[in-house]
This record gives sequence, C-alpha cells and structure tokens, in this order.
Amino acid sequence: MPDPDARFTIASPALSASIAPEGAELWSLADAHGRDLMTDADPRWWTGHAPLLFPFVGRSRGDVYRLDGRDYPMPQHGFARRKPFALVHQSDARVTLRLDADDESRAAYPFDFRLDMDFALDGPTLRMTATVANMGEAKMPFAFGYHPAFAWPLPYGGAAEDHRIVFEHPEPAPIRRVGDEPGLIARDTFPSPVEGDTLAPTHAMFEGDALIWDDLASRALTWGVPGQPHLRIAFPDTPWLGLWQKPGAHYLCVEPWAGMADPVGFTGDVWDKPGIMALLPGDTRSFRMDVTLVA
Repeated sequence: MPDPDARFTIASPALSASIAPEGAELWSLADAHGRDLMTDADPRWWTGHAPLLFPFVGRSRGDVYRLDGRDYPMPQHGFARRKPFALVHQSDARVTLRLDADDESRAAYPFDFRLDMDFALDGPTLRMTATVANMGEAKMPFAFGYHPAFAWPLPYGGAAEDHRIVFEHPEPAPIRRVGDEPGLIARDTFPSPVEGDTLAPTHAMFEGDALIWDDLASRALTWGVPGQPHLRIAFPDTPWLGLWQKPGAHYLCVEPWAGMADPVGFTGDVWDKPGIMALLPGDTRSFRMDVTLVA
C-alpha cells in the first residue's frame, strides 16, 4: 500500500513537479526558481490540488446513478481521486501510476477497468496522459476529467484582476452553469462571458459555481498577465471545459472534461447521461493535458 503522505518528484531544467500516490494527484508544479504555479491549498477555500475525475465527471443526481435498471452509489467526480495508485515507472523526469479495479470499486462501478496516469517533464512542459482500459468482458460507460488548480495570481507580477484566459479560438457560444439542484447542470444556457478569445475572470463570476463550456472551439488556452510569463494549457482529447474557484481563493481551476454532471432533473440510465463514452472490452482511450511555462 503506498504511503498516503509520500510524493513522487520529477524535474527538468525548467520545472519540477510532485505527485501524490493517493488519486495520482499533481500536488505541485514549480519553476526553476521554486516559484509555485499551483494552488496554495489554503483550507479556508479548498484543500484539493488537481484531482482526477473518474469514472464520472461531476455529480450524479442524489449521488446515485442507474445502470441497466439498478442504482449504484457514486460520489461527486467519481472515486479515483480517493484511491491509492500503484507505482509502475519512475525516472528523473517521469512517473507512471496505476489504479486497477478492486472489490470496493466494483461495488459502485461493476467494471474491470485500469487507469494509468503518466506525468512527464520535457523542458518547460508537463505532459499528463491518462489512459483508461477496459480489462473486462462488458462494454464500459465512463467519463474522464482533469481538475488542476493554478495559482491566481501567478508569481510573476500583476494583480489578480490583470490575469486573462486567452482561448485558442473565439468562444462566442453560450455556456452552462450549475442549476438549482446542487452540483447539477442547468437546462438553460447563458451568454458567453468571453470577449472574442479573451476572458477577464473575476471572483464574482464564480459565486454561482463553475463556468462550463460544452460547445468549445478551442483545445488550448493561456493563463496569466499579458506580457508576463504565463501558462499555456493544451487539452487535445477533451471537448468540454470547466473553470472554477471558491470566490476569493488564490487559484483558478482549468478543467478539461470528457463528460459532465447530470442535468437538473435527470432520471435516466447512465448511458443517456451527456458525455458518457463507451469503451469496448480490450480497448483503451487516452486523454492528454499539457502545461507549458512560457517565459
């Protein structure tokens, strides 16, 4: 059993990262001078760092989902973030961790899955790749998401209000918000807060919980103060995006998703849930997220 307080550390000349075995969670990402690019995990706001969302993203209505006429318990964002991952590989600049199905997971999710999480540093880029495998004999419903919390403000000068999200493409499409059932997605859409390709986030934007894009043109964005060192975040394999924080906290979560929470009032089978993917026996599917420090 991995030590829950241990951290795996990897480094390149430009970055260093530490990863916790519990949840294969990215715990910190720092530049060559030790300046942290992620949340300070102040317990007044949120103690998470970068949980992995599997086998589902978001909340199931009543924390229960239905599969083929049977109800199963499922916590918000799934159970992988609370499970110990085993070490598969470690070198100076790379670590791979693995979660396999066990009796506890099968009680809530009756599938023989494998989730490998690979972290690799290449100069100024951290490449994260999650690979989901169906090791069983039944078609497997699943979703996957990333949930990293980046520093707001970043440690390069400029006030929090000077920070910008700049999308790869203009994003005029309406967005989703959380509705009147806790954690579930409102049926209505809302006007995009993006001006062209640029979002100027404010703490007040998140008083109603996350901003959610389910009609997203971009697969990359930047985060930081224009003209200062910043982060480029690419997510080529995930079609949706959430942005979230507890208003006033020192982080902004940039969350690429393949899947999302139940819609308000949803009572259907999990196969009818928005974003659910099917993985056939013996198949795998990977989801990459790259974080690059641009000086």
